[in-house]
Amino acid sequence: MQYRQLGPSGLFVSQLCLGTMTFGGSEGMWGLIGQLGQSEADALVKAAVDGGVNFIDTANVYAGGESERILGTAIRNLGLSRDDLVIATKVLGPMGEGPNMRGASRKHIMDQCKASLARLQLDYIDLYQIHGFDPATPIVETLEALDTLVRQGHVRYIGLSNWAAWQIVKAIGIAQAREVAPILSLQAYYTLAGRDLERDVVPMLKSEGLGLMVWSPLAGGLLSGKYSREDEQSGDGRRAAFDFPPVNRDRGYAVIDAMRPIAAAHGVSVAQIALAWLLHQDAVTSVIIGAKRPDQLADNLAAVDVRLSAEELAALDAVSALPAEYPGWMLERQGEYRAHMMADGQ
Repeated sequence: MQYRQLGPSGLFVSQLCLGTMTFGGSEGMWGLIGQLGQSEADALVKAAVDGGVNFIDTANVYAGGESERILGTAIRNLGLSRDDLVIATKVLGPMGEGPNMRGASRKHIMDQCKASLARLQLDYIDLYQIHGFDPATPIVETLEALDTLVRQGHVRYIGLSNWAAWQIVKAIGIAQAREVAPILSLQAYYTLAGRDLERDVVPMLKSEGLGLMVWSPLAGGLLSGKYSREDEQSGDGRRAAFDFPPVNRDRGYAVIDAMRPIAAAHGVSVAQIALAWLLHQDAVTSVIIGAKRPDQLADNLAAVDVRLSAEELAALDAVSALPAEYPGWMLERQGEYRAHMMADGQ
């Protein structure tokens, strides 16, 4: 397991992060995603930590807070050293019926940070992330509330999740102008079957030096290898009951077809090839892996040992490439001669 610097900080996190969305679900959407109880979660956390993972991600909305409660109890049950762990959680979604029990307002952030700390049984959160963009709350209010939590010692670092590139850059500018705690990272969807992030967000992350945590790296299980054109609902994965995130199926199955021979050549699963491709991308800091069973987790953890050749990466890039869109193709065309000048000067 490698450990990578997360954004503009001295914090190092494992290249694979344990996701806990499968912890604690009972009914509705969360029940479809995962219904792991305490003992099952304890086993997964132990296996992840034993495999070198020091980074664990959750959110207050996962199973209505049960994911955080189970994770906190697992840390205690296993006697894990708090200093060895980087714990990330998130805030934004509804945590009650009232109008102020949701969003990225100062009130909701401050209240939910206390609630998350109580459920996690921790004194502080390493990475506190805004789970999505709140159009009702000024960005400055959100950032100043997060800065207050950092100054109070309840939070070490702050991050974002599911924000557009322009929103992130605006927030960075506000944080710099107000001299509040800087934004460290973005958590976003990115897979071989969904490379939309590369249009604007990835160039922005590289420009600003932010870290990238990838959620749903197997496209909701589509890239696990158990789905095919012939039988979309084969297997017992999440896609069978919870078809999310949305995926262009034609492109997705073309990607799977390209991954199968590569997986066979390496003697590994198709899922490991999907994860390994992400780990080969410069913008990616850590890939979030979730599991319902120990064997799934073990298979995902083994992806760190897969080394894809230049030819294999090129083949995967070709089959999953995004169609050209404006202004991308114009920027590439007009910038080409300057790029050549820069290369010649080296």
